[in-house]
Amino acid sequence: MASPMTAPEILNREYLDVRAKILELAAALDRLDRASGSVKDDARMALIAKGLQTLLTGGAGRAEQVQLIFSREYEAEWRREFGL
Repeated sequence: MASPMTAPEILNREYLDVRAKILELAAALDRLDRASGSVKDDARMALIAKGLQTLLTGGAGRAEQVQLIFSREYEAEWRREFGL
């Protein structure tokens, strides 16, 4: 079994991809700011803000927490609700 990578090794491997994703997000938010109209009351913007805040809190489990922010709660009767 291979030994796990160290934090510096992971940063070396992931840095450019993470940087590109942050730049892509910044560009999307800039496009929203420049566009006509407003999305400040759109529930999706609140989810995006909550997801970003979760990333800033630090600690383990951020991916799971962000996934839960953008997921619907499980409903046992989902098949009936969607007519399946």
